[in-house]
Amino acid sequence: MMETYETLLATLALTMGASWASGINLYAALLVLGIGGATGNIDLPAELQILQDPMVVGAAGIMYAVEFFADKTPGVDTGWDTIHTFIRIPAGALLAAGAVGEVSPAMEIAAGIMGGSLAATSHFTKAGTRLLINTSPEPVSNWAASFSEDILVIGGLWAALNHPVLFLILLLVFIAVVIWLMPKVWGLLKAVVNKVGMFLGLIEKPVKPAPTPDDTFSGKALGAGLAQGDGERKG
Repeated sequence: MMETYETLLATLALTMGASWASGINLYAALLVLGIGGATGNIDLPAELQILQDPMVVGAAGIMYAVEFFADKTPGVDTGWDTIHTFIRIPAGALLAAGAVGEVSPAMEIAAGIMGGSLAATSHFTKAGTRLLINTSPEPVSNWAASFSEDILVIGGLWAALNHPVLFLILLLVFIAVVIWLMPKVWGLLKAVVNKVGMFLGLIEKPVKPAPTPDDTFSGKALGAGLAQGDGERKG
């Protein structure tokens, strides 16, 4: 019974860990899983053992090297994240479906849906945060964020594989923080997009309405003017 429970936790942690990591840095996740499986440090399910193939590891390594520099260049990282919206999320779904192992098709589809959703959550959190960081005038923050994300992916997968309970707890904390943070990030993103749009002339600047005659010659304004005139005459 205990062995079955531990196997279930390990499978769940691998499923969620692989999809979560793919939303942040897909190629780092593939390298960790592929090299770990090839060296015998990770016992991958049969559906994911293809990641151990030298060609897959080599391709992931090349793409990781490209992303390593693209992800640290202001502006380029946002374009890279935009393109990878169509790569990271489907990959997260596929990794999650493969991580559950040989189960029923319904279970694989359910795992794929959950994995794709989690990959989308981590991906859009990263992309939104990066877009805000790009408003900073210095590139140091991009490098710091990128290195932090790489360490986060490697450390998260290590925790998922070696301490599944700890990883699942931290994942719940991550989701709670994202739920709390998203409205604030969304508001800042809208402000940034509006400013960029106005700078490029794509969005018209808001025009302040001209004062109406009723406002100009209101009773309050007229009374203030008469009071000022009386004061000047008395002086």
